[in-house]
Amino acid sequence: MQKILVWLSGGVDSAVSAYLLKQQGFDVACGFMINYLEEESPTCTTRLDLEEARKVAEFLELPFFTFDYREEYEKRIINYIYSEYEKGRTPNPDVFCNNLVKFDLFLEEALALGYDGIATGHYAQNRNWKLFKWSDSSKDQSYFLSRLSTFQIEYAIFPIGHLLKTEVRRIALEANLPNAQRKDSQWLCFIGKVSMKEFLERRFPKKPGNILNTSGKVIGTHEGAFSYTIGQRRGIAIGGGPALVVLKKDTKNNTITVWTEEELSLFSTECSLSEWIWEEFEAWKVYWAKIRYRQIDQEVAIKKWDFNIEISFTTPQRAVASGQICVIYEGDRVVGSGVII
Repeated sequence: MQKILVWLSGGVDSAVSAYLLKQQGFDVACGFMINYLEEESPTCTTRLDLEEARKVAEFLELPFFTFDYREEYEKRIINYIYSEYEKGRTPNPDVFCNNLVKFDLFLEEALALGYDGIATGHYAQNRNWKLFKWSDSSKDQSYFLSRLSTFQIEYAIFPIGHLLKTEVRRIALEANLPNAQRKDSQWLCFIGKVSMKEFLERRFPKKPGNILNTSGKVIGTHEGAFSYTIGQRRGIAIGGGPALVVLKKDTKNNTITVWTEEELSLFSTECSLSEWIWEEFEAWKVYWAKIRYRQIDQEVAIKKWDFNIEISFTTPQRAVASGQICVIYEGDRVVGSGVII
């Protein structure tokens, strides 16, 4: 009998994962990670998530552990967010939270406690230590798991990776799980009900700057270039005329450059990646890529230059943003990912 430590988030997906593993005869325990906690903040959901997770473990009559990773989370994720925005990049903390916290700190804890692996409520599949997409592309989460190493995947189980979301809800209701009706979280990973702009303003105070058009003419003002991302439409307060999007941002001079959706500089046919994690790939073989979550797979060719990877898109891509993650697929299998530079 395998001993598995299930990461409970407080949500229904991880709760059903624990329930299914118990039904299948695994020796199951549950763990909750305290990564971020603001004692007086009404937007921090950690206390409520912990309460929900504890209820699930008690209902399923499973051992329950809590792990306090606040110090490491601040070093590995929060400081990373601030550092990237300060450089004018747009990071994806939800991706790095998986390989640097859930499947690193939490996995190490599980193995130290004598468990054979960990399980999470992610919608992805582990086949022979290879990461594959979930069966339904509408909620596939392989993008967020693309930074996992072979070692991390080897010890990971995704019990709901073959189920539709509607089936997961049905199982939760039929099993009378205490959080069966709880809505999915839409907030910043572990930090709660706060927008990225609000979160960044805790470190970077509002700093009015100029909005420029492609000719360099000042056409408006903003409250801080750091909080914008390439391709962003919202938050550009210029009345009248066509809708404008962000084409470029300059955090050093605190300016953003905007123009209409049709501006050619908004589109790219290639990009460079660093910090890549790859299986072996064949140069110029056709692969598929995502440069953002929920994007339809895009046909690409890959070549390696020194320590970077060059991606060539068959179709020009809108708003390729530095700091974001590009994930490469061969069919449904994840073959690698890198940070867009």
